[in-house]
Amino acid sequence: MYAQIAGRLTVWHAGQSRALPWREGPAGARDPYAVWVSEVMAQQTRVSVVVDYFNRWMARFPTVEQLARADQQEILKLWEGLGYYSRARNLHRAAQIVDVEFGGTLPRTRRELLSLPGIGAYTAGAILSLAFGLPEPILDGNAMRVISRLWDIGDPIEQRSTQKRLWSLSRGLVEAAARPGELNEGLMELGALLCRPRNPHCAECPVQHSCLARERGVQDRRPVRSPRQKIPHVEAAAAVIWEGERNRSRFLISRRPEKGLLGGLWSFPNGIMEEGDEDLSACVRRTVRKEFDVAVSVGDKVAIVEHAFTHFSMTLTAFHARILAGSPQAADAADAADWRWTTLEDIEELPCPVPDRKIAGVLRDLAGEESGCTTA
Repeated sequence: MYAQIAGRLTVWHAGQSRALPWREGPAGARDPYAVWVSEVMAQQTRVSVVVDYFNRWMARFPTVEQLARADQQEILKLWEGLGYYSRARNLHRAAQIVDVEFGGTLPRTRRELLSLPGIGAYTAGAILSLAFGLPEPILDGNAMRVISRLWDIGDPIEQRSTQKRLWSLSRGLVEAAARPGELNEGLMELGALLCRPRNPHCAECPVQHSCLARERGVQDRRPVRSPRQKIPHVEAAAAVIWEGERNRSRFLISRRPEKGLLGGLWSFPNGIMEEGDEDLSACVRRTVRKEFDVAVSVGDKVAIVEHAFTHFSMTLTAFHARILAGSPQAADAADAADWRWTTLEDIEELPCPVPDRKIAGVLRDLAGEESGCTTA
């Protein structure tokens, strides 16, 4: 069964695969660095979104050596909007290790690849099979869905025993393939194009006659997933702290600690509102006091931004604010790695989270309206 499925998927992929920039050259003879970057970018991200980011990245950092020697802020700026910024930081750290310890060339063994920051079993398998043609399995969301249907796996996909079985089945397929890289790509491509989460196109599937879920009429119920827990929602507040009471040309931003959510990015001072009697204005005052050791007065609202992270959603309300006394300083080094006064023009050059970019956009609109009123 393994050989039959592998053969049909490989043939199907040869005629149906999408033209993507990281697929230049046959699987098993591609640039390992390009494969690595594309696979990291594609984690938790739609391929259609990745293409432009990949092209810009490779134009700026075409080799491991150039990435290794780049400034982290430039890397984060290029990554801005892709989310999961630890991926970019891990790429940078891993490139530095590869540059020093492996002469700028990605290693060809699973053990060595897994020793690099940010490279797990899936990414290692992708690099080894797609770039080096080695029979190493992969297991992304698309591949898990295809395999779950082919073998009609009725256990929750998140269970450790189910994951172990999926990896075993994936290995069986790739070891039965004449061209491992093309089999792996065919597996992922089938999940992306035909074997979709809802309404799979079974009639067009090259392995439909080997699919137990289709035979039993349960393909729409595979894979099985445990009930999702409700994602918590938090209320947060941000401060647009102007340098002068009347001069609103420069405002205060801080760089988030590298370890943690949105590490290394620049943002308006912000914090999550505590439960109890605290309101948003009090949240602003507490957050700024903790981060910069200054007291502020809180003014009008600037913007309300809704944003969803992986494990929670957030309503972020931004307020105008000004310092009542003293000068900003890092009150807690763990909470503020750096800070600066900046302008709407200069913040465009810095890597920022999406919510902060939206706040800056509102400020830019307000500045344009005030400018228009002045000249009228």
